[in-house]
Amino acid sequence: MTENSPKPVPPPKSLRVVTLNIHKGLSLFNRRMVIHELRDGLKKIDADLVFLQEVQGLHERHALKFGACALKFGAWPQNAQHEFLAGEGWQHAYGQNAVYEYGHHGNAILSRFPIVSMSNHDVSNHRFERRGLLHCRIAVPGRDEPLDCACAHLSLDEKGRRRQLDALGVHLEGPQKKPMIVAGDFNDWRHSAADTMSRRLNLTDVSVMRHGRPARTFPSIMPVLRLDRIYVRGFRVIDAQVHKGAPWSLLSDHLAISAEIAFT
Repeated sequence: MTENSPKPVPPPKSLRVVTLNIHKGLSLFNRRMVIHELRDGLKKIDADLVFLQEVQGLHERHALKFGACALKFGAWPQNAQHEFLAGEGWQHAYGQNAVYEYGHHGNAILSRFPIVSMSNHDVSNHRFERRGLLHCRIAVPGRDEPLDCACAHLSLDEKGRRRQLDALGVHLEGPQKKPMIVAGDFNDWRHSAADTMSRRLNLTDVSVMRHGRPARTFPSIMPVLRLDRIYVRGFRVIDAQVHKGAPWSLLSDHLAISAEIAFT
């Protein structure tokens, strides 16, 4: 190593992961823009990997509508929401799913570590509900192989979810012991996804590993349904929590889940 060579980055002792359906940067019932508060909240969690759903890549109507509120809530971002949320602290990848006349939205992954590759797979059941699976490979310091990470937002329809879970299994099949993280909004109020994730991919919900049951995340003001998940393989769970109360209950219709995990 020469004098001017960059020092090697030490491997992290653990990873902090968070998932959230950001409701296109709008509060519950779409009353106000909260993208600036979301950015502040995510910075405080200080996650290494962030999995986001319903990310607005472009929305010209919202830009006009909320531009008048700039003095009170901050300006509507000039760039895409995932770029705005990432700032300088995270790299970002975006999977465009739903496209319409005035914009588009999809899933995003933010990473403190280099994103080696990304691909977005269309798993939509019909043209009226566009869904995708964003798959990234992340170069975590100290690891011989990149870490597979996938962000999902599944259908509201149960039959559609089953087909999407099968598609997810096909896209992510590989060595059953290789570390992997799959997170997102599974819309799985019947709790049927866990069997597929375990059987097909050997993945386990961090909340189940830590607390014995999936976390309640929806609706954010009074969470009853267990819709949002972080599934892992090749990790032990140090901690897992739902971010309840203010400000999180006011920043989306879903609550955020975070977990601290360590490679086994």
